[in-house]
Amino acid sequence: MSEQNASASNAGPAGEPAPARFRPTAVAAVSLDTIGDAIGVQVPGASAAVSVTGISLNSRTVEQGDLYVALPGASRHGADFVSQAVGRGAVAVLTDDAGARLLALSADTAAASVPVLVVDGPRNVVGPLSAMIYQSQPAAGRTPRLYGVTGTNGKTTTTYFINALLRALGQQTGLIGTIEILAGGEPVPSLLTTPESPDLHGLLALMRERGLDAASMEVSSHAVSFQRVDGVLFDVAGFTNLTQDHLDLHGTMEDYFATKAELFTPRRALRAVVTVDDEWGRRLAATARIPVTTLSMTPGGAPADWTVTSTSARGLGTGFSLQGPDGVTLNVHTGLPGAFNVANAALATVMVLASGMDAATVQAALDHHDPFTVAVPGRMQLVSEEPAAVVDFAHNTDALARALEAVRSPLPGSRVIVVFGATGQRDQGKRPAMGAVAAKMADIVVVTDDDPHDEDPAAIRADVLAGARAAREQESLECVIEEVYPRDAAIRRAVELAGPADTILVAGRGHEVWQEVKGVNLALDDRVELRNALTARGFTVLRDDRIES
Repeated sequence: MSEQNASASNAGPAGEPAPARFRPTAVAAVSLDTIGDAIGVQVPGASAAVSVTGISLNSRTVEQGDLYVALPGASRHGADFVSQAVGRGAVAVLTDDAGARLLALSADTAAASVPVLVVDGPRNVVGPLSAMIYQSQPAAGRTPRLYGVTGTNGKTTTTYFINALLRALGQQTGLIGTIEILAGGEPVPSLLTTPESPDLHGLLALMRERGLDAASMEVSSHAVSFQRVDGVLFDVAGFTNLTQDHLDLHGTMEDYFATKAELFTPRRALRAVVTVDDEWGRRLAATARIPVTTLSMTPGGAPADWTVTSTSARGLGTGFSLQGPDGVTLNVHTGLPGAFNVANAALATVMVLASGMDAATVQAALDHHDPFTVAVPGRMQLVSEEPAAVVDFAHNTDALARALEAVRSPLPGSRVIVVFGATGQRDQGKRPAMGAVAAKMADIVVVTDDDPHDEDPAAIRADVLAGARAAREQESLECVIEEVYPRDAAIRRAVELAGPADTILVAGRGHEVWQEVKGVNLALDDRVELRNALTARGFTVLRDDRIES
């Protein structure tokens, strides 16, 4: 991430304060000479003894003793911000040839007051340097134990499930992901699925300092592509599934898969658990270069070490068995609806087992604490029961289909009303496909805006509507399709149309509380809007004080 982008990521929407800093309180100083040796750069004798106690990509988050890394950005180079970094306490700068030239031409005396190290591709060394400076995962006594979850859908819920199961096992845990960051204290809202590598290594070091036993973490394809997890070694890496998403970044599904597969290599993980219910999972299990435990949701399907069997409805959730090697069987329950949450719960369980936990101990924790009924903000979050009103993060074709399937009531006459849109400046190919899925699986389709960003919202809606209307015509569907905007009006419209026996699914944004339109962040929380609309119509809403976001 460039300095410019990093600055944006550290400023909250509409003037919100920057997120809390995650660093250990005590860092053993590393000499600049040692850093130079690590990256193959000769440090002049006068600068060799300079002490470095931190590292930052963002001049706004530099602290006294930091190495400031000046990277090229989309429109500005990080070298343009060296003066600010030095003013905040940076003791040295790491940059590329372009950055060095900018500094050489600059009349900035502050920039000339600190040593400058120049390497080709400084981004390539940021992760390993961060690990070295913060001693985030030392070879001796490497804690916390780290679980990383990747895949298109299910990452967030699976990390929450891992966290809940580990807590049920009596462990002190951390959490790093899309919604929030937990490091043994109060939760802090997250701005990136995976933090930048200096922040990530600082956070892992803080968890070590606070004595945490384990942490679960979402690992997005962006995190791998943008080298945010460089220098991190996961004890267990887990794979959920792979469906079309993020092709604006990766171009093709093959490239998307290859990026995910990088996590399952010896330099990034010690062992893996891979769900093999799609072809991508089977390919990954066959090609991963680390020990793999396989998991299947389908008895009689792809051969797997662990298989989900004997599923049965239990309220909104599902009870099931996990059959494993040597006749081991675990009885598991999740209170969250949908077959995909069975998959998430199964993956969380097997990942914890793969880290060395005893099956009998895990079963006791499952029996006594019901960890997979934990509330996950914006993930199949139930807002009311009559009508059933659910907010979910489903923002691609596969996730939307799974969510619609999960909320369909067996009661005669019950209808599904879905409110959703598509994100601007992202994979445009999924827009009509999402519209088609909604038309096929819902009774009333309300197409609205997601986060348009700088794209014309009407054009995005038109793409989604085209897919929905084409599916309705081609398959002679009886669904009602409406276009309603802005988003809060669409949510109110869905509630106006709903009866007590119906189900409303508001999909796409989940836990998010800001909507970006033409560079402006507008306060918008689907859960709040849905509660308000339901209350205005006289329906009873649920309150869950456990939910933080």
